[in-house]
Parts: sequence; structure tokens; C-alpha cells
Amino acid sequence: MSTKLSQLIWGLLFGVVFGFLLQKGGVASFDVIIGQLLLKDFTVVKIMLSAVAVGTIGIHLMKGFGWVQIKPKTGSWGRNAAGGLLFGIGFALLGYCPGTIAAALGNGWLDALAGGLPGILIGSGMLAAFYPKLKARIFHLGDYGDLTLPRLLKVNDWLVIAPLIAVIAVIFWLLERAGL
Repeated sequence: MSTKLSQLIWGLLFGVVFGFLLQKGGVASFDVIIGQLLLKDFTVVKIMLSAVAVGTIGIHLMKGFGWVQIKPKTGSWGRNAAGGLLFGIGFALLGYCPGTIAAALGNGWLDALAGGLPGILIGSGMLAAFYPKLKARIFHLGDYGDLTLPRLLKVNDWLVIAPLIAVIAVIFWLLERAGL
């Protein structure tokens, strides 16, 4: 089996598992998402922090075993602002992000089918249509290349990961203590 096909199969497998876990965690529910936005239900924060912790540890363990190579994409404040704006508009209009739309579609929810799927297609189409202008005028603003926090601090990745996991654990503890 070719390496690219193997990567696609692994990507699909992990995507299905992630979508299943999103659905089981309840974050495909509009009520849970709105509860998060109103700072009443922290299920979304807990699931996302769990994903960050598990993903960070997992990808760096795989890197350590030589199973994967990490190749950060270049970035800029302009790209982040444009992407955040597009994401925010879609999120504000429907109350879903791309991952939760997929989970809601898997549940057969009509609002995700009637609004979410067309929204993803329209947003992707708008990005494709405006990409040349955005690239020339906005995407280069505040360019920071492929910089990562460990590279910036000139330390081993685990010297950033360990405190990150500790901070996530403290956040979980504080949320549980507050009954959130």
C-alpha cells in the first residue's frame, strides 16, 4: 500500500473516531454550544482541551518514535484574522463549527444539513474566490513563518508540552470545583 493511501486511511480512521467522540461528548448539540457561548456549559471547553492534551502528547510521542514528522505551516496574523473572521461569521449565524457540523450531520439534524453544509461550501467557495486578493493584501501581514513556541524559546518540545498539560489539568480542576 502506498504511503499516501496509508496516510489517507489513517486520517479517515482518526477523523471518524474524533467525530464519534464529538457526538458522544454532546458538542454537536446546539444547546451545548449556546451554553458554552453564554458561559453556562463548559462541555465544549473540556472536550477541546482534552483533544489538545491527547493530540499534543500523541503526536509528539509518534514524532519521538519516528512515526511522523512535524512540519508546521507558515502563519501570519493576517491569515489568523481572516480565518477567524470567516469562522466567526459562520459560527455566529448557525452555532456550529466545521467539526460539530459533521457530527450533527451524522446525527441527521436538519439544521446542519440545510445551513451547515451549504455554509461550509459557501465559505470555502468565498475563500477560493478571494484567495488571490487576500494573499496579496492581508495574508502576509504579521508573517511569523513556521515558528513554534519551542523554537521561539529554543527548548525541547516537552519543556513546553509538560507545562501546557499541567495548565490544562488545573483548568479542568477549576471547572469541576466550580461545578461547570
